[in-house]
Amino acid sequence: MKRKSLGSRIVAAPYIVWSAIFIVVPLIIMIYYSFTDATGVFSLANIAQLGKYKKAFLLSILYAIIATLVTFIIAYPLAYFMTKLKVSSQKMILMIVIFPMWMNFLIRTYSWISILANTGLINKFLAVFGIGPLKLINTPGAIILGMVYDFLPYMVLPIYTVMTKIDRSLLEAAEDLGSSALDKLRKVIFPLSLPGVVSGVTMVFVPSVSTFYISQKLGGNKTMLIGDAIEYLFNLGPDHYNVASALSLVLMALILICMAVMNRFSGEDEEGVII
Repeated sequence: MKRKSLGSRIVAAPYIVWSAIFIVVPLIIMIYYSFTDATGVFSLANIAQLGKYKKAFLLSILYAIIATLVTFIIAYPLAYFMTKLKVSSQKMILMIVIFPMWMNFLIRTYSWISILANTGLINKFLAVFGIGPLKLINTPGAIILGMVYDFLPYMVLPIYTVMTKIDRSLLEAAEDLGSSALDKLRKVIFPLSLPGVVSGVTMVFVPSVSTFYISQKLGGNKTMLIGDAIEYLFNLGPDHYNVASALSLVLMALILICMAVMNRFSGEDEEGVII
């Protein structure tokens, strides 16, 4: 047992070192900058300035919630539909869902500019019918569309994975008891797939609330989310690192709170299923 324990520690050592260098140390540096001024003296002035970015925080949360809801509305029926198909068809659709993730995130986002622009593909198509050009780019809708497109696979995959593990005998039992298709979905399928939903919501909401590239390319300079504010301050130079770190600290705390809430719901659901 001792040899096994020593071997496990040796194997885990590189991961511990990696975590310390790329996770723990940056967090310590961020906390240090958040509570010091440009001279390195302890100060709460950075926290006091966060009120200036209240609108950016609220917009980030609002857009992330909308994007998460839209993603869920698209992903849940798709995942449910996939489970009804043959295994070969499931694999094909799963490949279609995953395929965009093989491309660079920046390329995927940037490609929407040529689609939504005033001279883009959509407006060119509408022009054939004498419509437009419509204002599609540099709008809140374009930002949310970019979030939904980029993060949709992160909602589909966990829901689909959980749904495929649902015991079919439970559905058959529900049918024997006279449950309609809607009753099965509401009383059996959805409660049992809730862990996948919670995981998907977390995996979509977290990157959506902290994104900055999507809003820059699809929202123009009209919309500043909290990720944009942080990047902007860091680009201004060392004199602004402290405020940027304070914003990052608050954003991290917000994300951790959201993840804790999601895990709480997920834990309760899993416990209920076991009982």
